[in-house]
Amino acid sequence: MNLIEKIFSIGREQPGSSTMPFVVILGALCILASAANLLVPVDSPLHVSTYTITLLGKYLCYAMLALAVDIIWGYCGILSLGHGAFFALGGYAMGMYLMRQIGDRGVYGNPELPDFMVFLNWTELPWYWQGMDQFWFAMLMVLLIPGLLAFVFGWLAFRSRVTGVYLSIMTQAMTYALMLAFFRNEMGFGGNNGLTDFKDLMGFDLQSDTTRVVLFLTTALMLGLIFILSKLILRSRFGKVIVAIRDGESRARFIGYHTERYKVWLFVYSAMIAAVAGALYVPQVGIINPGEFSPLNSIEVVVWVAVGGRGTLIGAVIGALLVNYAKTRFTAIMPEGWLFALGALFVLVTLFLPKGLVGLFSRRPGKAKPITAEPAKEERA
Repeated sequence: MNLIEKIFSIGREQPGSSTMPFVVILGALCILASAANLLVPVDSPLHVSTYTITLLGKYLCYAMLALAVDIIWGYCGILSLGHGAFFALGGYAMGMYLMRQIGDRGVYGNPELPDFMVFLNWTELPWYWQGMDQFWFAMLMVLLIPGLLAFVFGWLAFRSRVTGVYLSIMTQAMTYALMLAFFRNEMGFGGNNGLTDFKDLMGFDLQSDTTRVVLFLTTALMLGLIFILSKLILRSRFGKVIVAIRDGESRARFIGYHTERYKVWLFVYSAMIAAVAGALYVPQVGIINPGEFSPLNSIEVVVWVAVGGRGTLIGAVIGALLVNYAKTRFTAIMPEGWLFALGALFVLVTLFLPKGLVGLFSRRPGKAKPITAEPAKEERA
């Protein structure tokens, strides 16, 4: 079995055996790439450039975001078209911290106010920027703000038993409303330009090759930890109830489960994962702006999950990595055609690979049937 088949086979192994192989493969590849950047001479064909390291780090952030969507969609049946909002909120929390670290090194030399506030004639720092110069407080906000939004939204929606396409439209409306709000200069988040021109993170230069590698490895570590934690949650009693709710919510409710509570907490957990992905994304790409709230971004994440195979976790990660790599290559050749290619990819996957790439590899002769979170068929009375 070659490496590609081994990676995809992770998604169909028996419970208890699929987590560590993925984490080990991920860790090994990331360590090798990092070593090839820091230890291999630049003129060597084995050298991995800092640009590539940054690009790989961005892909891993996207993989974490796809994992978050797969948890709520593949295992609970809730198609969220608004996870880009949680991703962006986590990114803005990190961006606020990075802006506070600039100090008097900005264009206007103001030790307290970011450059865009000075340009807009602001005289004092808004109350919601207070404390964002402390790393621990900023990281708390990365989790708290998206988590609180997800809790309020989920509680109101699930308690009212909003499901299906109506819930998807509501999540899309939420992220679109946030995008319009953050575009306004009065919000105090940089308006159309967003937050950028970051200098350092916890005293380390963000332009340094070493810092870039550390951010890349940190992202890989967080992805591995979240993957393990998600596996444990979904294999627990809580996870079994979640799948039961997806397959027959009315039946689960009939036997005594408060289904809205399970859905709310899974939604909050998923939102926090997306926020962590956004927080790791910002220092690596160097900017966060309202465009990250775009509903199109959230729809694109759904395509990643569908391509890889929803309800498998590993499929979401693989789908995010492959589609974003294809996007990087395709946009370099034909930038205007990427959206058409993405749409065609989604249609082809829906028609011919309903279980994604993980399902494709499971169809090989002699292979075991994949163990996924596919909904069970209704029994005839």
